[in-house]
Amino acid sequence: MASRQETVDYVLEQIGEAGRVSARKMFGEFGIYCDGKFVALVCDDELFIKPTDEGREFSPDQAEGSPYPNAKPHFHITGDQLEDRDWVCEFLRITTAALPAPKPKKPRKPAKD
Repeated sequence: MASRQETVDYVLEQIGEAGRVSARKMFGEFGIYCDGKFVALVCDDELFIKPTDEGREFSPDQAEGSPYPNAKPHFHITGDQLEDRDWVCEFLRITTAALPAPKPKKPRKPAKD
């Protein structure tokens, strides 16, 4: 089941204070970016944050789940947790800081005639 745009809009509203956040549609679901880093997914209208050691330290009992079949486990953020804007923003800030900077994109080769 694909995620709804209104769910993504709500997630972006809740995490807006974590940094520069945006969403990009991916195969009917959405990737969430914070300060240019891919940090989370919205799949089936639920938020999944990329796992990091720092995230585990921040929330040691955080439930994990796979955002889609055969995916690596991510931190599964429940509706109650998402409603706690301060908590989820801090979780996202910690995760963003722990992830490496994105690799620069290679320049496109000019098209041949």
